[in-house]
Amino acid sequence: MGRAFEYRKAAKMKRWGTMSRLFPKLGKIITMAAKEGGSPDPDMNSKLRTAIMNAKAQNMPKDNIEAAIKRAFSKDTADIKEITYEAKAPHGVQMIVECATDNNTRTVANVRAILKKGNAEMLTSGALNFMFTRKAVFVFDKSDDIDLEELELELIDYGLEEIEEDVEPQENAEDKAIIRVYGEFKSFGELSKAIEEHGIEIKSANLEFIPNSTVELNDEQLDEIEALIEKLEEDDDVHKVYTNLA
Repeated sequence: MGRAFEYRKAAKMKRWGTMSRLFPKLGKIITMAAKEGGSPDPDMNSKLRTAIMNAKAQNMPKDNIEAAIKRAFSKDTADIKEITYEAKAPHGVQMIVECATDNNTRTVANVRAILKKGNAEMLTSGALNFMFTRKAVFVFDKSDDIDLEELELELIDYGLEEIEEDVEPQENAEDKAIIRVYGEFKSFGELSKAIEEHGIEIKSANLEFIPNSTVELNDEQLDEIEALIEKLEEDDDVHKVYTNLA
């Protein structure tokens, strides 16, 4: 698959290996989804159902998931909100930093400090609107009984834009063949339902920031950017970092 793929895989596994706060981060997202959706029942709360699905994909224990849901309706739980920050990093790399926080002042200060140390700068909100498009992204395992051409034709009516085969890095096993489905932002719910009605088990479902154009870096430059991403992801409030890296 080439040196570039192996480099990205190694960098990603390195970041995953240092993210000891992964379950608390996922717990925040579950708590936020449960509270925003107004129900602890995933069958009645689509946001919560998606958050639980994504947490299970990361092997989050059932007890942790249930505890996160309970926190959403506790009087002592602070109000958690999703907020994004935009940044310009070295070598033409643009970033969108997605956070889940109960204290915007703390979070923006931490993110700004990390960016500054990484020779990056925070941009005003909306500065990267032309660089990224937010899309619905679904991931599920590839199997012999899935006809991609047929599935593509059937999902177009539900907002499908693109479907592709990919591989998902595994830490202690052979990389897994997967399918990624990209759709319109507004079609998240319809696409999710349509995929499930085909008997396909969705492994993850997100609204992601997809770059409209990308930049390619050499190994030294990639090391610098990966180090910055790693520092950002180590922050308790940072949920995900999107870039325009190829």
